[in-house]
Amino acid sequence: MMPVASGLQPDSNPELYVSSVLMLYVDLPDTPFRASNPDYRLARSWFERRVPASLVETALLLAALRRLTRPHDLPPLPRIRSLAYFQPVVDELLETPLRAGYLEHLRVKFRGLNDRAESNRVPKTTISDDR
Repeated sequence: MMPVASGLQPDSNPELYVSSVLMLYVDLPDTPFRASNPDYRLARSWFERRVPASLVETALLLAALRRLTRPHDLPPLPRIRSLAYFQPVVDELLETPLRAGYLEHLRVKFRGLNDRAESNRVPKTTISDDR
């Protein structure tokens, strides 16, 4: 998974910002195979509101980690159907920013947990389960 905040500067380029956010989103567990038009519009609105790409990456990883570390004795959560699922976490981080360096901590933790979960996960498909 390519970090959104690395390499080029997505915060100054709307196409790069949106594509980086959407690529990270669809790479997360339990998300759709590809982003929808509403997902694109939400990512674009975050760019227009000047939400830093690193904050969006932090929000997506934090929410994904919350799902991955959920107690196993609870019923499984439904799949994530929209980027809007992450909006409350983006808002949370805008209101209460995390300390510097926390994004890297989340990346490392996510890689470790996601690698373990990969073996139990059903692969993504282009076939929708809501037909």
